[in-house]
Amino acid sequence: MAARKQLWHPDEVRQKIQASQLINRLTDHVNSPTPLMDSSQVTAAIKLLGKVLPDLSATQLTGNDGGPIQVSWLPPER
Repeated sequence: MAARKQLWHPDEVRQKIQASQLINRLTDHVNSPTPLMDSSQVTAAIKLLGKVLPDLSATQLTGNDGGPIQVSWLPPER
């Protein structure tokens, strides 16, 4: 096996790993018949996720001058 180029994780990768661990923990809590986390742990996990993951409900894409985006399709070159 080839050696890794970087022996450390960049901060962005580390945040994604931590976010996925929080998501997994919250998902296990929701799907469990008995609570796995108390309310303060759930609140803390949701707050931490809000800092790492973007809030997609506040995202808006606009084109020139605030108008709609125009999408054009070009056939692939042969």
